Amino acid sequence: MFKKILIANRGEIACRIARTCRKLGVAVAGVHSSVDADSLHVRTIGESYLIGGGAASDSYLKIDVVIAAAKTAGAEAIHPGFGFLAENAEFARAVEAAGLVFIGPTPEVIERLGDKASAKREAETAGVPTVPGSQMPSEDVAAVAGIVKQLGLPAMLKAAAGGGGKGMRAVSKTDGLEGEIEAAMREAKNSFGSAGLIVEKLVECGRHIEVQIAGDGKGNVIHLFERECSLQRRHQKLIEEAPAANLPVPLRERMTDDATRLGKRLNYRGVGTVEFIVSGDNYYFLEVNPRLQVEHPVTEMVTGIDIVEQMLRIAAGEGLPFEQDDIACAGHAVEARICAEDAADNFMPCTGDLAYVSFPSADVRVETGVESGSSVSPYYDSMLAKLISNAKTRNEALDQLSHALGDTSIFGITTNQGFLARLIALPETRNATFHTRLIDEQIDQLVEKTDGPDVKASAIGAYFWLMQQRPLAASNPWQTRETPRGRWRPAATDYRRFRCCIWKPQAPARRSGLRRSKPTAT
Repeated sequence: MFKKILIANRGEIACRIARTCRKLGVAVAGVHSSVDADSLHVRTIGESYLIGGGAASDSYLKIDVVIAAAKTAGAEAIHPGFGFLAENAEFARAVEAAGLVFIGPTPEVIERLGDKASAKREAETAGVPTVPGSQMPSEDVAAVAGIVKQLGLPAMLKAAAGGGGKGMRAVSKTDGLEGEIEAAMREAKNSFGSAGLIVEKLVECGRHIEVQIAGDGKGNVIHLFERECSLQRRHQKLIEEAPAANLPVPLRERMTDDATRLGKRLNYRGVGTVEFIVSGDNYYFLEVNPRLQVEHPVTEMVTGIDIVEQMLRIAAGEGLPFEQDDIACAGHAVEARICAEDAADNFMPCTGDLAYVSFPSADVRVETGVESGSSVSPYYDSMLAKLISNAKTRNEALDQLSHALGDTSIFGITTNQGFLARLIALPETRNATFHTRLIDEQIDQLVEKTDGPDVKASAIGAYFWLMQQRPLAASNPWQTRETPRGRWRPAATDYRRFRCCIWKPQAPARRSGLRRSKPTAT
């Protein structure tokens, strides 16, 4: 096992990787941008190196600076987490060229899977069913439009070089087709540096099911069962669960067999996810994510396997510690992603300071990179935390997650907590009859429209603001945060600035010949 690694990421995933490293006795170092200097992941890891400015292109995406930080830290390996450089073959190759270990697949496998078109060809060669559509990416608007018309509507435009829902457009009519293609290409170019698109037949009202795999790089590949990821908006997952509900056993076995067969063909090293779209009894290959997934905790909860630990052991040359028959799936786990966004304002991202943050302390797993006082910048993903419930049955897990959302308090910016709670309560969610278009279809009842500010939230916010203005102890009894025994207490730090104060009766004073007077409002 490694003695020390560098975590080339930020936020909750950096904190989560560090936790497993410490469990294994592996020392960790981290990196941070200038705007992340006071962030939770920097304090959690302890040893962290400044690598540039706030924009990811000026910091977390700078390959040479990240590798230099690893060498300065004396790290033997680099864990990329997810996002940023996690699926960058150039980075993986540079890490190895520097004499370090990349904790993930080989650069060659990342290249073969990093482009959706080439990944699709790999799947077809392995005998995995794929969605009908184009085989090669194109940056020619007219050529892409011709493929759409030839394939027939509805169709899906996909950025060949990326994922995460960016550069994707569902097309259901030919009017404005060229504009949709141009928009998808612009987003693909801005997000991944390549405007190339592929076109596939759109599977409407399908289910998004993915299979977690792990391989030792020598042809041995196993699966850790599947996850349900159908509850998504704009191709971004919001609720994930394991195992998938109402999935016929024969269908599950065919999908897991195909996922492991594809992994074996690639001599896959590390952990990865093979994603499928399911329609009735049929399923089709979507892509492979050659990295750790955001939703990996639900698989950990039902299998009892620490996926990050397996990544470290495989990268250290220890191989797979178990065989397929050793892995069992027990109970049910559900994950909700709390994001800094305003559902009532078309899910616009929200930034600012978090005045107060409190997560449940029991009955749910919390993965987060924020705390009270943290700042949410516009530079990175809007996810603040993940809540993961785990119970014997699916209904119990959903109830547990619903309660956990209610017990979570985040003040200072708007989040999607209420939206998630309503999504969990939907009949289609509870009985697992959902599909990837459900949120779009039910958006009116999922988004709470308000005519004005939330009075309760404003009152609580005012209280915390007042408490922050007061020192814990002050020589002036009217300005202390504490309530002195036997004294009257005004409602503000400087009572002269307010028109009223709170009058709070106290116990009668002892007879001393003195008379206590009640403060007068000014």
